[in-house]
Amino acid sequence: MRILGIDSSGLVASVAVVEDDRLLAEYTVNYKKTHSQTLLPMLDEIVRMTELDLKTIDAIAVAAGPGSFTGLRIGSATAKGLGLALGTPLIAVPTVEALAYNLWGTDKRICPLMDARRNQVYTGIYAFYGEEMQTLEGQMAVGVEELAQKLNRMGREVIFLGDGVPVYRDLLEQCVTVKHSYAPAHLNKQRAGAVAALGMIYARQGKLQTAAEHQPDYLRLSQAERERAEKKAEKAHD
Repeated sequence: MRILGIDSSGLVASVAVVEDDRLLAEYTVNYKKTHSQTLLPMLDEIVRMTELDLKTIDAIAVAAGPGSFTGLRIGSATAKGLGLALGTPLIAVPTVEALAYNLWGTDKRICPLMDARRNQVYTGIYAFYGEEMQTLEGQMAVGVEELAQKLNRMGREVIFLGDGVPVYRDLLEQCVTVKHSYAPAHLNKQRAGAVAALGMIYARQGKLQTAAEHQPDYLRLSQAERERAEKKAEKAHD
């Protein structure tokens, strides 16, 4: 099985191709360019370097959210466009699950952190039992202090990763009392290789959708939607 992975859910843009248990190619950029500028050129380069025929792709795995609203829309539009053009199914991979999958095999709790602004993070809590990753707390938008309380109650060592770490590291050091550490540079951000590898597991479980069906999971309302709802509530109150 050959899976194309796409992740533009955060600061990183990443594209990869996984074939069975081999990572054929991965192109990841964490720099000051918009994903609309980078994603398709990265895919074109992978196709050129690996002499890949996109028609041989069995499914397209895309980081489906949560994350940056703009980034998710770009990744979703790219995956949907390719899926429609190629007649290829999509696999929606939850962003924080793919982040956690970077740390495959650890015996510690895994806690991805994506900066959700307003002193919140998109996160979840995961653990590996043998070769299987299990969800202890599903993906959520939550305050850092509340998350710290959850981890402290579990009483197990935890590894943090994600773009929320540098933003909230000082607060984590104040609030997290269990033993903890931070993933190194090559594992601490989104990687399309993890999206594709996890997507392959989901594909074998039958978790496929058509390109037309796919929608990002924003997990919470955008700022514009929140402001509109607040104004509506204020008018109703008046």
